[in-house]
Amino acid sequence: MNVAECDRGALHTITVHDFSARLSEQVIHFHVMRLDGGFLLWVGTSPTLSNLAVSMNSKFDAMPISMLLMGDQSETAPNALAQRLAKKTKKQVFVSYNLPVVNSNLALQVESRIKTEMENHPEHF
Repeated sequence: MNVAECDRGALHTITVHDFSARLSEQVIHFHVMRLDGGFLLWVGTSPTLSNLAVSMNSKFDAMPISMLLMGDQSETAPNALAQRLAKKTKKQVFVSYNLPVVNSNLALQVESRIKTEMENHPEHF
């Protein structure tokens, strides 16, 4: 799906890409919205938006800066994932990670699945 809008004569395109995977005996859904200069990644099992983090590279530090825009400050998964993806892609990254953080194996599987999708479909990120 492509959505185009005009802003002072410039054409901006947003592309949407969805994929799912069975990880640790549950179906995890992924939703990517590619934006100009970055992307938003939503990860979850049901349609909720319980948090949102943003990360981007900085000329002042090797590690991208990151901030939780919405959600429980004690949940570090959205920030951490956004930072790693911003570092890897050199883009501004928004992440909404809506999975329980108690299973570190699941978190590793989720990140591995994202990495595979990025390698197979880089045009969506």
